[in-house]
Order: sequence, then C-alpha cells, then structure tokens
Amino acid sequence: MIDPDTPFSPVAVVGAGAWGTALALVAARAGRAVRLLARRTERAAAIAARRENEAYLPGIALDPAIAVTADPATALAGAAAALLVVPSQHVRATLLQLGPGLRAGLPLVLCAKGVERDTLKLTTEVAGELAPASPLAVLSGPTFAREVALGLPTAVTLACADAGLGRRLVATLGGPAFRPYLSDDPIGAEIGGATKNVIAIACGIVAGRRLGDNARAALMTRGLAEITRLAVALGGRRATLGGLSGLGDLTLTCNNPQSRNMALGIALGEGRTLAAALAAARGVVEGVDSAPSIAALAAKHGVDMPIVAAVAAILHRGAAIEATMQALMARPFANEAG
Repeated sequence: MIDPDTPFSPVAVVGAGAWGTALALVAARAGRAVRLLARRTERAAAIAARRENEAYLPGIALDPAIAVTADPATALAGAAAALLVVPSQHVRATLLQLGPGLRAGLPLVLCAKGVERDTLKLTTEVAGELAPASPLAVLSGPTFAREVALGLPTAVTLACADAGLGRRLVATLGGPAFRPYLSDDPIGAEIGGATKNVIAIACGIVAGRRLGDNARAALMTRGLAEITRLAVALGGRRATLGGLSGLGDLTLTCNNPQSRNMALGIALGEGRTLAAALAAARGVVEGVDSAPSIAALAAKHGVDMPIVAAVAAILHRGAAIEATMQALMARPFANEAG
C-alpha cells in the first residue's frame, strides 16, 4: 500500500506559458523530476537551450531538474502525475492530443479554470469525459506566475474528491514558499477560479473609468456573492468561496493590473476597443471567453449574476459601458444576503 504522503515523481507539466513554467519550478524545488511540455517545437528548443522562458518569464532561470520537450509521448512516458496548464478553452483539444499517452490511473491536476464555450461544461467535466480513468484535482488560488516562479510566499487551494490522492499531490508540490491547502470541493474551487476573472474585468473597467475605490469594493463583494450562488447551485460549498480559491483569488485579481483580466478592463474603461485591449495583452485573457459561458451557465441553472451578464454584454454584444453601469445601479434594492 502506498503511503498517502508519498510524492509523485516524475511530474509532467502540460503547457509552457508563464503559469506552467512557474509550476514546473515549484515541482522542481520540491524535489521532483519535471518534464515541461511546450506546444511548439521551436518554443521547447528555445527554452531548453537558454534554460529560461524568455517569452513569458524573462530573467528567471529554469531548475536543472526540468526537462523541456514538445513531444507529448516523451513528457508523459513514466510520469506519475500530470499538471494540465493550458487555457480553459484549449483543454479539450489538449486532452485529445494527449490521449494515447494518458494511461489509466494517471492523476491530472487541472490548473486552468473555465467554462467551455460550446458545451457549458466545467474543465473538470471536460477532463472527466476525455480522460475518464484519470483521477482529477483542481489547483486554484491567488497567484501571479512571476511571483511563484521567483519563489515568493504563495498559498493555494488543491481540491480533490479523493483525500489520499490530495495528500500525495500536496506532498508533490508543497514546499517552504508554496503551500497548498487541501479541499474536497473541486466544483467550488473551479467556479471561484473561473468567475473571478470576469469580476476582475468589471473592476478594471471601474478603475479605467476612475469611478473610485468604493465602486470597485462593491463590485468585488457583490461579485463574490454571484460566484457563491453559482458554485452552490452546481454542488459546491459556500465555505470554499470564502477561502483561497474564492475570496483570496478574487482579492488578488481585482486589485492589481498584473492581472491580465483587470488590465484588459482598465483598457476598456479608458476607451480602448476590445480588439486593441486584447492585442496589448500579455497572454490569454481567460475572462473574455468565460464571461458569456458563465452567464449562459448561470441562466441555465436560474442563478442571478448581473455583474457577469453585464461584462458579457460589454465584451460580446457591444453594450455601452456607461449605460450598462447605470443599469446595474438601477436594479431594485435587495437584501444583502440575496
């Protein structure tokens, strides 16, 4: 019988963006052998040759324990666990590509949260469909990839229905500067991580419009209420949204323009078009695709999410910012607990 505190090694990290590279560094610092899988051969070769991901984390050296490849078979061969660190809308295509290498029983840690556009499925549902023999976990929480890569103190939620698997994953990634807190509520963790991106765009719009800190604090607080309503409707727990993957992640993402979602909102609030704001972004802005998907998922389950719906309307239906904000403020007065 395997000790539930025995770490997994080697670890495959699928996705060589900023967050994937940062998590590869986390695993290496924890003493694991790591294989970092890049999507393109030239990107893998450049990272391997320079021992640095110049495109996403310039100036941060890769640990010698990290091997870099663009071949899925090489990355997954003999891996004891895999971290899936690709944008949420690419999870299905990535899992289809990995298919032959995803042996039965290989634990998958989902490190991007979102709602699939066409199916309105959570990332855990997509992974459960395409990798049914893999036990799943969700990693979420208040993290900027560069700070994690630099080894600055960070705490996250690691949510897993199997407590024994969760303990092994905590042992695999945990270290002096990276502290995973175990949860058995993947749905709550995933909804918190996905929806905070949309609320961060709203907070950015408020900042770009110079509407004040009062308005931004109100959006964060009412946004957390919306997130919680949706999570509970889908089977998550209210308490989860008061933790790192809810309130913690929301607080970080809505208060610092390092967040790509907040930065995009600021650009929109200052009068730039969505196309111009996306062109200036430093990577994928998850909240742009998540907004209409989460709004549709909420409508499907009868959950009231006016802030998410407003952001979706601004981003995808050409709604005017001023009129949309006025409509939010003109909603009927209600009890705060509602």
